Amino acid sequence: MKRLKAAVIGTGFMGRTHLEALRRVEGVDVIAVVGRKLDAAKKLAEGYGVPTALDSVDDLLKLPELDALHICTPNATHYPIAKAAIAAGKNILCEKPVAVSTAEAEELTQLAAKAGVRNCVCHNLRYYPMVQQMRRMREAGELGEILVAQGTYSQDWMLYDTDWNWRVEAEASGPSRVMADIGSHWFDMVEHITGLRVASLSADLAIFYPTRKRPKHSVESFTGKLPSAEDVEDVKVETEDFGAVVFRLGDKARGAMTASQVNAGRKNGLCVEIYGTKASVIWNQERPDELWIGNRNTPNQIIIKDPSLLLPAAGKYADLPGGHSEGYDDTFKQVFRRFYASIADPSAQPEYPQLADGLRQMRILDAEMESAKKRGWVDLA
Repeated sequence: MKRLKAAVIGTGFMGRTHLEALRRVEGVDVIAVVGRKLDAAKKLAEGYGVPTALDSVDDLLKLPELDALHICTPNATHYPIAKAAIAAGKNILCEKPVAVSTAEAEELTQLAAKAGVRNCVCHNLRYYPMVQQMRRMREAGELGEILVAQGTYSQDWMLYDTDWNWRVEAEASGPSRVMADIGSHWFDMVEHITGLRVASLSADLAIFYPTRKRPKHSVESFTGKLPSAEDVEDVKVETEDFGAVVFRLGDKARGAMTASQVNAGRKNGLCVEIYGTKASVIWNQERPDELWIGNRNTPNQIIIKDPSLLLPAAGKYADLPGGHSEGYDDTFKQVFRRFYASIADPSAQPEYPQLADGLRQMRILDAEMESAKKRGWVDLA
C-alpha cells in the first residue's frame, strides 16, 4: 500500500499535537514542517525526524509528493492557506475555527467541493469513545426523545490580566475568542450527539479585562508564565472572556451552556449533559473514560470505557481494552486515521467533520455575536 505524505503548518502547541498524533497513524509519513520562523520549523522537524523544514507555504505546495497538509496556525491564516492548498489540489485538515468569517468558510466549502479534495475540520473532541457511546445510545433509542442539552466548557488559563495568547487579538483570532475557540467544540459535540440542530439562541458575552498585559516576546498557549512588569505592554481587549447561551434545539428541545477561560481551577472542563424521555447521559472531558447514565425508576449508573462492552459502533473509536485510558491525544489519532483512510480510498464516505461542519459552527458563532450585540434572540437558517 502506498504510504501517504503529510505536512504540518505551525510550530506551536497545536502543531506539535498534530505531529505527535500523526506518528501513530498507519501508512502516513510526515515529510515537512512549516513555520513562520525557519529556525522554529527546523527545531521541530529535527525533533520528530521530519526531513524538510520550510518557512513558506508556497514552497510546500510545490512538493508533488504531498498528499495532505495540516493547518495549525492562528485563525486568521486558515482561510488563505486552505484556499491556496485547495487550488493546488491538496487535501487539507484544518484546525477550528475554519476561518474568521462565515463568508470565508462558505467560499472554502464551495472550493473544496468543486476541486474534489478531501477536507477535514479538527473537531476532534467528537472522537472520545464515551462521546461516541452517547451518540450511539441516542441512535439506538435508549435516551428517548431529547428534551434538554446543557453544560459548560470551562478553563482558567486566561484568568489573570497578565495571561496572554495570540487568541486575544482580533487580528489573529477573529472577532470572537472564547466562543470560537471552545464554544464551537461544545456546540459541535451537542449537535453530533443529539442529531439535532440549534434553531435559535440568545447569547451574553463578557470581557472581564478591558486591557491585558501583552508580553514583548512570544508566548505559547497554555504555558501559564507570568511575565515581569518590564516585559509587558497594556493592550485593549476586544475578544470575550466568557459567554453564556440559551438555545432551542430542533423543534422541541431546549438548552443552556457557558464557555469561559477565567474559571479558576478548571483546566479543560468540557461537560455535556443530554436529557431524554427515557434516560440521560453526562460526560466530562476531565474524566474521559467515565459516562454517567441517569434513570428515572432504576438506579443510575457510571460505566467505564471498555470497547468490548460499548455499543459496537462506539467501540470502534477505542483502540485499547478496558482499564487502559484513552484521552485527548487519542482523539486526534482517531480523526486523522479516518481522514487518511478516505484519501487512500476515493470511494470511502468521510467519517469526520468537514468544511461544511466548520461553516455550521461559523453560522452559530455569527448568531451568538449578533444576539449579544442586540441583546435578543436570533434564528438560525
